[in-house]
Amino acid sequence: MNHKLNPATIFLLVIPPLLWAGNAVVGRMIHEMVPPITLNFMRWVLAFLILLPMAYRIFRRGSMLWLNWRRYAVLGLLGVGLYNALQYLALQSSSPINVTLVAASMPVWMLLVGSWFFQAKITHWQMAGASLSIAGVLVVLSRGDMAHLLALRLVSGDLFMIIATITWSVYSWLLTRGNDDDLRRHWADFLLAQVSFGVLWSAAFSALEWTVTSPVIHWNPALLAALAFVAIGPAVIAFRCWGAGVQRVGPSVAAFFSNLTPLFAALMSSAFLGETPHLFHALAFLLIVGGIILSSRR
Repeated sequence: MNHKLNPATIFLLVIPPLLWAGNAVVGRMIHEMVPPITLNFMRWVLAFLILLPMAYRIFRRGSMLWLNWRRYAVLGLLGVGLYNALQYLALQSSSPINVTLVAASMPVWMLLVGSWFFQAKITHWQMAGASLSIAGVLVVLSRGDMAHLLALRLVSGDLFMIIATITWSVYSWLLTRGNDDDLRRHWADFLLAQVSFGVLWSAAFSALEWTVTSPVIHWNPALLAALAFVAIGPAVIAFRCWGAGVQRVGPSVAAFFSNLTPLFAALMSSAFLGETPHLFHALAFLLIVGGIILSSRR
């Protein structure tokens, strides 16, 4: 694992927050069309079908999938079965801006999980970078005015997002462990191994949702387009880039890139509303990037 950032690694780690920002916006837009847990199940079934032609060989007898099935069952539970289900559940009662605010704690949780469970040392540079990066997020959320930030109110959905953030932190650290180099060499194999178990977890959670509630799906072109986007972008592409980036620089450094998500979300909102970017967006970008640079120092 090489902790040095280079242009290729930076590109890999910028793509996921860009797609996650779109995921939060789209998830909120269709939250009345489809139940949240069912939405997660459907997106990963589509992702499974996309990956299958590229990586069907992992199901052959003797594959590393079967030799390490417990590992992939856990990765599938955390990264596929739980994380996005909790995010979509949070968006039922919380706004995308609240969700991104809670998710801004990702670098801190990543450092703590690494220290508590994976014997990773926390450096002064990482703590300084975390403070600077979170300051950049707060600038975005406050729109340059503290009154906006003080007006924010946390709701029950934000608790789901806290659990999701911790879940993603554990998932990211587990990506760097294991003796499955054969699958790691082929990104589609590595991702399909996780998604295969993740679909099973998602199906179980979705079945529970339909048992204890009375959900309804409102099929329409907007929902179909949204499903295509969340399956291809935030699922397949973002997971592939995140996995590759984490394995290059480690979870602690990669986590700081996640704080670009609220900045991208704010810019997307500006684009949809026809607004022009403001000076505070530039300030936030400088703070977040500054946090990334500090955290990656040795």
